[in-house]
Amino acid sequence: MKNLSRLLLAFVLVLGYNFADAQDKNNPWQITIGTNAVDAYPSGDGGLFSETIFDEFVNVEDHWNILPSLSTISVSKYLGDGFSFGVAGSLNKIDKWGDVPTPNGPDQTNNVDDLAYYGIDGTIKYNFLQNTTVDPYLGVGGGYTWIDDIGAGTLNGTLGLNIWFSENIGFTLQTAYKHAFEDYLNTHFQHSAGISIKFGGTDTDGDGIYDKDDACPDVAGVEAFQGCPDTDSDGIQDSEDDCPNEAGSAELNGCPDSDGDGVADKDDKCPTVAGLKALAGCPDADGDGVTDGDDKCPDTAGPAANNGCPWPDTDGDGVLDKDDKCPDVKGTVANSGCPEVTEEVQKTLNEYAKTINFDTGKSSIKSKSEEVLKDIVEILNEYPTSKFTVEGHTDSVGSEKLNQKLSESRANAVKDYLTSHGVDATRLSSKGYGESTPVASNKTRAGRAQNRRVEINLAK
Repeated sequence: MKNLSRLLLAFVLVLGYNFADAQDKNNPWQITIGTNAVDAYPSGDGGLFSETIFDEFVNVEDHWNILPSLSTISVSKYLGDGFSFGVAGSLNKIDKWGDVPTPNGPDQTNNVDDLAYYGIDGTIKYNFLQNTTVDPYLGVGGGYTWIDDIGAGTLNGTLGLNIWFSENIGFTLQTAYKHAFEDYLNTHFQHSAGISIKFGGTDTDGDGIYDKDDACPDVAGVEAFQGCPDTDSDGIQDSEDDCPNEAGSAELNGCPDSDGDGVADKDDKCPTVAGLKALAGCPDADGDGVTDGDDKCPDTAGPAANNGCPWPDTDGDGVLDKDDKCPDVKGTVANSGCPEVTEEVQKTLNEYAKTINFDTGKSSIKSKSEEVLKDIVEILNEYPTSKFTVEGHTDSVGSEKLNQKLSESRANAVKDYLTSHGVDATRLSSKGYGESTPVASNKTRAGRAQNRRVEINLAK
């Protein structure tokens, strides 16, 4: 029972250490379970490094005590920078304990009755290589070992090797040199082999990546992005994905492009029809810069100002309607699409105007002049942008003052008639010249008749 108590004590200490600091979530643990062999040959003179310390080091048959069952367990915690601290508990059955001298021949194995062996040891280890399949280490530490009821403290030196089959499972080989501080306990080797499991650390988001290595510890992610999420699985992590919930391409920062026009759907005003980047993904069949949806003439190029349609030239005079001041009347480019008043037209107007008759000494127009006035209106309306001056003239009969007044009144009377019959008033002005500009002699009746006249001339 006493031996069993020691064994239980060793295991309680190991397990207690395992759970004492379990809340340190970012430091992984390693547990190794296996078997051990104890070799007390040679005992030498008890010195730390006796001359015969490695004699027959691998003489398993003669010197190793092996308990063919689970006989050792160790737990270690990684501290950082390659260092870790571990505690191990072990038990064994001893039937070979060093040598006994003989008088006439080589020393003989010291066979003993089955002795119980218990040990608990603490070790500080240094691993030379990090995150590798083959992981050698050295260790130093101390412990306490019992042989049946006799126990003593030991100073231990350890050499070991981990071989990792995966990130968490491996195989561990270890040799420990245990130097006893008491004469009644021989210095000896303890070898062990076992299966190792690495565990510990916290994975808050449950994505299989420990928080210490997880760039996004609170959100489940993928290993390729150090634990950060890629919700739409398009190979672009959410933090760099402009469309994290829709799979897309790297060229469009993770956004989809349904119509394949190079414009992401989120920016595409026509996401189901391939279009142009310059038009926010909308098509322009006639290439006039107006999207087909807004183009009233989608198959014929035209300016945006005219909704994508070409400007018409209704009268075919070479001046587009938008610039043509007379869009329904053929004119000239020089006169903004309106017809120009030629000398012939000007001559015709004055021939008509000279036939306008007034009551003697008055500005009232005689009724017989009605037809000629209508002809004048028709001619003036053919030139809607041209401006004219109605000029009144008299002969020299009577005073100059009265003649001036009469010429002005007659010119104004003709103007009023023309505007009242459809000629834009802004195009007409009137002026009286009195007797100052005769075209014939006032000494003859015929000459005076020619001087009493109305002229309609193109305004200068």
